[in-house]
Amino acid sequence: MGDIDKNTKDLIEVTFPNGKKITYPKNTTLLEMSKKNKQKYNSPIVGARINNNIKELNYRLDDSAQIEFIDLTDSDGLLIYQRSLSFVLIRSAKELFPGCKVTIEHSLSKGLYGEIHWLRPINHHDVQAIKQRMKDIIAADIPFERKALNREEAIALFEKEEQYDKVRLFQYRQKSIVHIYSCGWLKDYFYGYMVPSTGYLKTFDIRFYLPGVILYTPSKEEPDKIPLFVEQTKLFRIFRESEKWGEILEINDIASVNEAIVSGDMPDLIRVAEGLQEKKIAHIADQISDNLDRIRLALIAGPSSSGKTTFTQRLSIQLRVNGIKPIAISLDDYFLDRQFTPIDEEGNLDFEALEAVDIDLFNEHLMHLIQGQEIEVPHFNFLKGKREYIGRKIAMRENQLLLIEGIHGLNERLTEAIPKIQKYKIYVSALTQLNIDNHNRIPTTDNRLLRRIVRDNLYRNHDALSTIRLWSSVRRGEQKNIFPFQEEADIMFNSASSYELSVLKMHAEPLLQKILNTEREYSEANRLLKLLGYCLPFPSDDVPANSILREFIGNSCFRK
Repeated sequence: MGDIDKNTKDLIEVTFPNGKKITYPKNTTLLEMSKKNKQKYNSPIVGARINNNIKELNYRLDDSAQIEFIDLTDSDGLLIYQRSLSFVLIRSAKELFPGCKVTIEHSLSKGLYGEIHWLRPINHHDVQAIKQRMKDIIAADIPFERKALNREEAIALFEKEEQYDKVRLFQYRQKSIVHIYSCGWLKDYFYGYMVPSTGYLKTFDIRFYLPGVILYTPSKEEPDKIPLFVEQTKLFRIFRESEKWGEILEINDIASVNEAIVSGDMPDLIRVAEGLQEKKIAHIADQISDNLDRIRLALIAGPSSSGKTTFTQRLSIQLRVNGIKPIAISLDDYFLDRQFTPIDEEGNLDFEALEAVDIDLFNEHLMHLIQGQEIEVPHFNFLKGKREYIGRKIAMRENQLLLIEGIHGLNERLTEAIPKIQKYKIYVSALTQLNIDNHNRIPTTDNRLLRRIVRDNLYRNHDALSTIRLWSSVRRGEQKNIFPFQEEADIMFNSASSYELSVLKMHAEPLLQKILNTEREYSEANRLLKLLGYCLPFPSDDVPANSILREFIGNSCFRK
């Protein structure tokens, strides 16, 4: 650091990802270090990994370490930005509508959906006023200040503020220290770090979406732009349905689940939650049955770890109850021979691309089956990377239905030879309706990732490190091949259960704890462990054998 005249014991050495080493005085903040590195990044630096552990920029470094700054092109950086902007939204709403309650609920239309509960419903003009107030707070560059309280002090603070969701949450929190943030006059609790000040949050938008609002931040792919609004009425509808399920179960946050565990009501909660899902599956089967004169194939699609396999099995049972014996076809058997598999942008074989499937043969077989002709179904040999024929022949009777599970099921190109009227498309995803509290949402991707970590370890002998390491690639495939088509579904099914984090906790925590801080994935493991730390554990004994959750934790009646 140039002319600093200090004893070497007062200096620390920082190593950056490119191997460069720089000496700083002890207790230098990450913010000071970031200012000399910001020109290397495409968007504002909002945090850092210190020895693979996330820290906010106000953190003072008192020992030598490896540092990687994170901006909005990093998932953790984007979470910091979204969290900070949500705080500004909450403060703005409370200043304009005194006494209102703000809830940050779920993702929607490339933004975050929330609601402002007040004396009257809010309208478009109210949202414009909130947006202007947010701009004023951002222009004032007000610092976010972090303060440590013991749990009893935090509970007393939020009782006074009438934020009883946080009071209930902290009563079951194992850690004795709670970190509270202030933004001007407002104090709040958030699951994770903030940017140093509101001036970092210049790129945002907010839109009225009856009955709430959608808050927009930049995306990882375009960190300097606000994404265009994309109407997702069906996805919004399924979130509203899940909200009603939460009301039926009297479960709307993690504290509610913890209370059910402590009171002994958890087994009953599980039975009702499973009953709601079974009723929805039966409803889907009834819709298909009532239209069997035109529907010849049902296509089931959804992102990784949504429980598509168990859903398909349970739907098959309900169809059989209605007198329909479905015929299942796997898209995997229609893969092109390995030599014709397309290559992704990283030079790897892209098995998730639609072009990896022999679409022409698949459509030809579908047409033959619908017309009552017999076909020989291929079998894809994954060891050889070739398609084989092993003598499996099938034909459809008049009252039968083709059941097809695969990631491309909602993409019209997959079944382009079949008229739309003869298809019924189902989107399955774990759309978590449960949040930590009113201001801290649980991303649906976290629920699916925890499921996958547990399943991969149980059935594929993969450790949590391997699963987390592959997750970004899985997510890229979903963004490309699944999410753009989800509104094409005729119906959506939410496979998430409000009780499952407490059950997954017992399986996932020991796996996540094995990831060392020498691994880059340590920060993600730490974040997931913090999420699970809010949940009381609950054993899986009361989870029924046909539950979708059993697909991930084991002992499913459907697994051969």
